[in-house]
Amino acid sequence: MLAGAGLLWMGWSGFNGGDPYAANIDSSMAVLNTNICAATSLLVWTCLDVIFFGKPSVIGAVQGMITGLVCITPAAGVVQGWAAIAMGVLSGIIPWFTMMVLHKRSTLLQKVDDTLGVFHTHAVAGVLGGALTGLFAEPALCSLFLPVTNSKGAFYGGPGGVQFLKQLAGACFIIGWNVVATSIILLVISLVIPLRMTDEQLLIGDDAVHGEEAYALWGDGEKYDNTRHGLYDDTTHGDGRGQGARGVTIEL
Repeated sequence: MLAGAGLLWMGWSGFNGGDPYAANIDSSMAVLNTNICAATSLLVWTCLDVIFFGKPSVIGAVQGMITGLVCITPAAGVVQGWAAIAMGVLSGIIPWFTMMVLHKRSTLLQKVDDTLGVFHTHAVAGVLGGALTGLFAEPALCSLFLPVTNSKGAFYGGPGGVQFLKQLAGACFIIGWNVVATSIILLVISLVIPLRMTDEQLLIGDDAVHGEEAYALWGDGEKYDNTRHGLYDDTTHGDGRGQGARGVTIEL
């Protein structure tokens, strides 16, 4: 998990920094802010786990890293370092609250199959990042990257408040687009295969669908079964072989 998280973090720095398609001030700021926000969010999420659950969690740290990366993406090249820290703090707190508190209290969210918490780490953190971009976007950095002149966040006065409203409108459009487009895609897929396993299959798990278990290791409570694994003992053939040494042979 940590290896995958590290690769994800490294790759995220690459595509945020590569947005301007050039090695310039904007790309440098994007890489720096990406790492600042992700690290801050990771630390905040971990601190919240320690405060409320008594110990840190590797999964929690990775979740915090992801929310920080998602949150900073729309703002990576147009905010200053202090704003990246502020976004990291908020992306560590708000998605943590929606996942750990709101999700468990919401009847609707309890009915959604979201094992990896994608709604919280991507939807919540993404909308948060877009909105905060409308607050923290720095005018000089915006002029280096954005084609729209006089763009700036609400914290810099003037027409900055308009940009915040544009960010919220954009988030609403994307949400609506995703709901419609994803629903159509799922309806088409449902005509070919079921979208969800039956409750009986879910109780069995991967073995019910694939005929094998992911990450099944000996010693984790699973019992060895000759009939399932296709192995047999040499001594059962009764031909005298294998009497001195016992072993197993794979039947092909």
